[in-house]
Amino acid sequence: MRFMMLLRLDPATLPEAGPDEKLMQEMGELITDMTKAGVLVDTGGLRPLDESVRIRQTGGTQTVVDGPFAEAKEFIGGYCMLDVADQAEAKSWAARFLALHGPEWDIEAEIRQVESPE
Repeated sequence: MRFMMLLRLDPATLPEAGPDEKLMQEMGELITDMTKAGVLVDTGGLRPLDESVRIRQTGGTQTVVDGPFAEAKEFIGGYCMLDVADQAEAKSWAARFLALHGPEWDIEAEIRQVESPE
């Protein structure tokens, strides 16, 4: 089963310097573990909100809004696509990822199963 892990961050609580070298190394090791376990399909961080754009359609009319978005209290900072046996396994990998960030990060993983054509 495929699961998408969306990583939500609160911009007000992010460490100013971003991820430190130790965290980046530990994330690299976790990604290696996930690859060796055969569960990692894809992963990546997303560029900052000020480089993004939203296209909203309401009543058939589209509106384009360039970032940053003043109303954003949280944002998706990255994603991870997993191919695992079940939701419990996806939660286990997500818990390992979040634990790497320690108490200085206010981070949340939303885990959703991906619909497949079959």
